[in-house]
Amino acid sequence: MSIKVENIIKKYGQQLALDQVSFTIGSGEITGFLGPNGAGKSTLMKIITGYLSPDSGKVEVEGMAVDVIRTNFRAKIGYLPEHNPLYPEMYIREYLRMVAGFYQLKDSKGCVDRVIEMTGLTPESSKKIGALSKGYKQRVGLAQALIHDPNVLILDEPTSGLDPNQLDEIRMLIKQISAEKTVLLSTHIMQEVEALCNRIIIIKNGKLVADGTNDQIKKLSKGHGQRVKFSILEDISADSLTSLPFIDKVVLASANEFLLTSSIGKDIRPELFHAAIQNQWTILTMVEESDSFEEVFRELTRS
Repeated sequence: MSIKVENIIKKYGQQLALDQVSFTIGSGEITGFLGPNGAGKSTLMKIITGYLSPDSGKVEVEGMAVDVIRTNFRAKIGYLPEHNPLYPEMYIREYLRMVAGFYQLKDSKGCVDRVIEMTGLTPESSKKIGALSKGYKQRVGLAQALIHDPNVLILDEPTSGLDPNQLDEIRMLIKQISAEKTVLLSTHIMQEVEALCNRIIIIKNGKLVADGTNDQIKKLSKGHGQRVKFSILEDISADSLTSLPFIDKVVLASANEFLLTSSIGKDIRPELFHAAIQNQWTILTMVEESDSFEEVFRELTRS
């Protein structure tokens, strides 16, 4: 496993920030790490990267124990904190050469050239960091996280504050990078999770409340029954559908298009198809709808 988190507890005074959090992340996964503000996301990321010690529990990265005293494991991790700590008075190449020096990289110039090209910084590479847009500053943050070619990337809110164009650029960059690396990505943007992540971990009040794929997480909804969007060619009233024994609720969405809800516990579409045949309805649409990821997230993290 690339990342192994085992029974992590962390307190700030009397406040319990993390409560027995455990999970493992395999090589090559892009994992979205979600939770409301104050849930403990940034705290856990700092523990995984060795910038903060847990009160109990342990973390391993690439089979090596994370320890704030012994820092040799950090060569395996690239870390972009939520508040990207850059030096605005430094030139991009100057800053990246400094970071390369921290890792004692033999070919620092080659490494700087590589990450500048990889992160799309070439057009701006002669500028001072302070003269860059927010999107390019995030690229510099990603470049410093990648310069030593780590196998694991920890990205805390990497697209925070970006405009839509910058957001798309950084998402695409993260997706390209993740082809060869394990990524743990914290974000509040649900569309980002669905676009980038093949696994999702959700915490609330320091506790893990969900862990799975997008589809698996959606199935954790306490449920509003099955919902089916149903439209036909003929003009019918909502009562014609309400009278069907397997339909609990009918909402008219638009002309001849209805949102049907059923709680019978099985797929109603075969019965709906037979009802259409019996009533000589011409079906145009019969599609199952699920709760959006955002709706499920709210349900799982609501106080």
